[in-house]
Amino acid sequence: MRTLPNLFIIILLTVSFIARAQNRTAAKLSGKVSATNQPALSAATITLLKAQDSSVVKMLVSDQEGRYSFDNPPQGRYLVVVSAVGYDKQYSAPFTVSPERSTIELTTIVLTPRTKDLKAVTVSARKPLVEQKIDRMVVNVDAFISNTGANALEALEKSPGIQVDKDGNISLKGKQNVIVLIDGRPAYVSGAELANMLKGMQASQLEQIEIMTNPPARYDAAGNAGIINIKTKKNKIKGFNGNVSAGIGQGVYFKTNESLSLNYRNGKVNLFSSYSFNRNNNFQELEIFRRYKNDDGSTNAIFEQVAFMKRRNMSNNLKLGMDYYVTSKTTLGIVVSGNYNPESSINSNTSYLQNPDYAVDSIATAGSNIKGTWKNASVNLNMRHQYDSAGRELTADLDYIVYDNTNKQHFINTTFEPNWIKRYEEQLQGILPVTVNIYAAKIDYTHPLKNNARIEAGWKSSYVETQNKADYYLYDNSEWATDYGKTNHFDYNENINAAYVSLNKQLTKKWGLQTGLRFENTNYKGHQHGNPEKGDSTFKRSYNSLFPTVYISYGADKDNQFGLSFGRRIDRPGYQSLNPFMFFIDKYTYESGNPYLRPQYSNNIELTHIYKGWLTTTLNYSRTKDLFNETFDQSGYATIVRRGNIGRRENAGIAVNAQIKAAKWLTSMLYTNYNYTRYSGNLYGEELNVEAGIWMINLNNQMTFKKGWGAEVSGWYRSKGVDGQILLQPMGQLTAGVSKQVLKGKGTVKVNVRDILYTQIPHGDINFKNTEARFRNSRDTRVANITFSYRFGKPIKSTNGQRKKGSASEEQNRVNMGN
Repeated sequence: MRTLPNLFIIILLTVSFIARAQNRTAAKLSGKVSATNQPALSAATITLLKAQDSSVVKMLVSDQEGRYSFDNPPQGRYLVVVSAVGYDKQYSAPFTVSPERSTIELTTIVLTPRTKDLKAVTVSARKPLVEQKIDRMVVNVDAFISNTGANALEALEKSPGIQVDKDGNISLKGKQNVIVLIDGRPAYVSGAELANMLKGMQASQLEQIEIMTNPPARYDAAGNAGIINIKTKKNKIKGFNGNVSAGIGQGVYFKTNESLSLNYRNGKVNLFSSYSFNRNNNFQELEIFRRYKNDDGSTNAIFEQVAFMKRRNMSNNLKLGMDYYVTSKTTLGIVVSGNYNPESSINSNTSYLQNPDYAVDSIATAGSNIKGTWKNASVNLNMRHQYDSAGRELTADLDYIVYDNTNKQHFINTTFEPNWIKRYEEQLQGILPVTVNIYAAKIDYTHPLKNNARIEAGWKSSYVETQNKADYYLYDNSEWATDYGKTNHFDYNENINAAYVSLNKQLTKKWGLQTGLRFENTNYKGHQHGNPEKGDSTFKRSYNSLFPTVYISYGADKDNQFGLSFGRRIDRPGYQSLNPFMFFIDKYTYESGNPYLRPQYSNNIELTHIYKGWLTTTLNYSRTKDLFNETFDQSGYATIVRRGNIGRRENAGIAVNAQIKAAKWLTSMLYTNYNYTRYSGNLYGEELNVEAGIWMINLNNQMTFKKGWGAEVSGWYRSKGVDGQILLQPMGQLTAGVSKQVLKGKGTVKVNVRDILYTQIPHGDINFKNTEARFRNSRDTRVANITFSYRFGKPIKSTNGQRKKGSASEEQNRVNMGN
């Protein structure tokens, strides 16, 4: 354990030595773009020209706050030209970069809208659907009309390359174990709990979705498929500003969604807050067919099950924050957020056990009433200090997060003769509280070097403690008695320490290099408490891992950019997945943890080509060792679902993303991805050797018309594919919507219908041991929505620089609270 602090000290001493060794400050040119009708203009094209002959030196685009910067321009005389769709081009005054004037802040360049048709100009200047960068894909959420009334999970699902399965697990380019961050910070949950949390967030709260398939060393090494960073809206324009929205939806059941965001900044203080409320009534109908076989392949018995679940969920999400600008170089911040989500469900389940001739032997019904409350609170303290304008800075974050989930269940299980004469009835009650406490600290340092280079180093530690209880009681002789066969108490503690260093350098005008190395030390301990029928059991483990990353970029010419990246990554089991106890779902289905689960390691390589900024082609290959996945085992007529180390997975694929301006009023985005996956290993004594390809396509058409009208028609399709033991059948979705700007452009009305053809229904086949099974999972996905949003407030003009958004801990989100 002492090696980690020593390693971090060496990194800091190295950085300090480099800082002292520098004999000059790297040059930097920066500025801001605004417009007469906007205080900050994003996505404007900034071109640095030589003053002598107007030849192009470098080009870039302004960020969301209208800011831009050129690092290390050579000495000489220059001027800047700014252009944007719908605006007249503007030039800066000439200026000179010299050793005496190496840091230059240009005055704000203000663009003027073209006077031909201001309304048409406003519409055409909207953000693109997707922005492709050399290390990530950026999805602009508001650009999709069909995100009206949608929640964050639905907005995520329609992003290129992202899929959500029947249990809410998120996959990227056909691979699961994706790490989800919110504003650069971990979601701290996974699986069904992550899906529930994202369902509670409204798409109207989101700004962008960043998709990184091979993240750099400063991010946690967890997540073999990559990282998805969901960036929420946070306005930092001076003055008082806000946005309010309200909407209703109608599927099989009625739904509502409301949100409010407020921002005030003046002087040294920036205050921001947001609140959203969502009432989601929905259903799920699960059909399962199982055929139990004898050793010779003949049929032993037939099992058919139909379960209908009606759910009610209310989500409340609140975030409050403040940034305090101590000086022009130092900023302190605090962010407090919380969720309160009560939910309930009434479930009915009917199962038929039949002989090989399909004659019913017995019937079992299970009725359940489940009530739960999901509570979460978090506090983040952050600091950012800029030493100079050359880019040397230090950031630090402290995080505390607590989850509290209480789930109360009441089951009535009844068995009947084939003619519906009751055999016996059993009542079962369950109380399942879960608490998770997470503590994390992180520090990052960035230092510019000579000759277009930059070094980054950092350290992070996290500590997680979880308590999982499952108290079950059987109703017997007019009283409730503890059912020790199902009662369970499991504690889990984990500590992860990490340090990293990375180097970024522009080698030549065309070649660039970024390389990094991350070290992670993991220590965990689990304790399964005993009861009169079960004994105590404990397990613990410690291990160290190194994770190298390499990125090479090559700009062949102005139309063609190439990128090659390599990275090693890890996936650790979810906390609850290590719990060895067996959880009751129904009489014929159980879920169990596995304390012997090992982490899986992946080596990923990716080659990217970007043509003229609109066509991106990616080739990728990955190999995963000790792959763990959802597995299915059999005990009598019962199916046991648990995570297990299957063996090895190899994945190769190609993805193409194109944004086409088909007409002045029509922009189309086409994303298609083909993945070929091979699974090999040993599972429950049986050889697993499965391989198959899966094809996905996502098409989105955005239409803009005069007088503030817009429309969208979009859809996606996924072909048949394999996920471990599961053969997934094809699935897709079709969506359409219209929008209208009102109230002088400050208000927007959007209407859409999602899953018009009702084809987003997961279904497939599972074959394991002596069981053949198939399932079909229907949900309330066909929904019509109407939403009204309104922007209010008056900004105060300012040319001061804006504080960059800091990053807190990137702890892996592996909480899965006893689903």
